[in-house]
Amino acid sequence: MKNFNDNGQKRRYCPNCGFVHYKNPAPAAGCVVFKDGKLLWVERAHEPKVGYWTIPAGFCEWEENPAETAVRELKEETNLDVEITGVFKIYNGNDDPRTNAILILYFADVVGGELKASDDASRAEFLGLHESPEKIAFKSHKQALHDLKTNYPEKFKTDAN
Repeated sequence: MKNFNDNGQKRRYCPNCGFVHYKNPAPAAGCVVFKDGKLLWVERAHEPKVGYWTIPAGFCEWEENPAETAVRELKEETNLDVEITGVFKIYNGNDDPRTNAILILYFADVVGGELKASDDASRAEFLGLHESPEKIAFKSHKQALHDLKTNYPEKFKTDAN
């Protein structure tokens, strides 16, 4: 493999066959789910960032669209069934040591299942605004929490407040 400049991007290529290695971000998706003014979080059971918290999310499978990924990942990690109600926001996830990601987060409502951590999650909990985890795994998830608090404060409201 050799290096070449492709319009300002450093790329690797094979001079024998012409293959160019494009180091592009991987698509990932997740669900922002509220219940009684609390946001759903999962604690990571595996590296990277074991013991840190994230919004339920994961990488897209080969022939899966991001909305399908978001629903599947949430089911795998929390045992909840959800229905997507809209797109929340898209983030650049450049602090995951496995790869850079493009994280698409959707709003979703629970339509079934019983909350139970499984798969990549050691815990799954709905946490209120003042209970939000201190150890959040990735900058994109920290930014999502900030954006939710700033742009959707009503979602953190409960009957008690």
